[in-house]
Amino acid sequence: MNGIDQFAPGQSPLPLYVQIRDSLRRKILEGSYAIHERLPSENEMMVAFGVSRITIRQALRDLHNEGLVFSAQGKGTYVSKPKAVQNVQRLQGFGEAMAAQGYEATARLLSIRECKPAKAVAAALHTHSGEDVVEVKRVRYLNREAVCLESSYFPLDIGRPLFSRDLSGDIFPLLENLFGIPLGHAEIGLDATLADDETQDLLGLKVGEAILRVERLTHNRSGRPIDFEYLCYRGDSFKYQFRVDRK
Repeated sequence: MNGIDQFAPGQSPLPLYVQIRDSLRRKILEGSYAIHERLPSENEMMVAFGVSRITIRQALRDLHNEGLVFSAQGKGTYVSKPKAVQNVQRLQGFGEAMAAQGYEATARLLSIRECKPAKAVAAALHTHSGEDVVEVKRVRYLNREAVCLESSYFPLDIGRPLFSRDLSGDIFPLLENLFGIPLGHAEIGLDATLADDETQDLLGLKVGEAILRVERLTHNRSGRPIDFEYLCYRGDSFKYQFRVDRK
């Protein structure tokens, strides 16, 4: 019915709501349901799967939590635009994190230059008064869709060698493998802000559309700050995921 996979309860040891959730997830990810397409109603799924409304709602709740569907009051449940997820339990570049999930991640260099840093950048990198930094501006693409405007700042001794390098991928592997700089840890801050004109144009956003802005300060293994970044993501395409434990 309406493209729903039907199955006989009891054929799998998994709970029924998990089987239904996995069936719907598979169809969404395979494209059987298009972005913003309305899913079958709860009543239709109850008949197709032969289960209770509670079971259907359990399955849909999990899909909501995964960001795969959203509900419109009185209208039903619809397919969301899938978001790429970066888990920040590990220090990874965008490309490293996305490749592990099967995405194609690339970058387009907009500019690389030496410049006077803004106060926030100078303070983060502990540069001396009046000292220049190297600024690298790029657009990051996920499956060939622009999802992030990236502005990265490096001390001169680290940034200058980047002028002669291919910057279409992650910079972290360049720092580690080519320059011999072992990475240690990063401090991350998140906020939501309105996209400026440049970000709107490069990411194809509407006027006044919000973005997820990430500030990331990366240190080498000895604790020196070596890379300060502003990462401006499309809010409909990307999310950061954390795990926190109560000690």
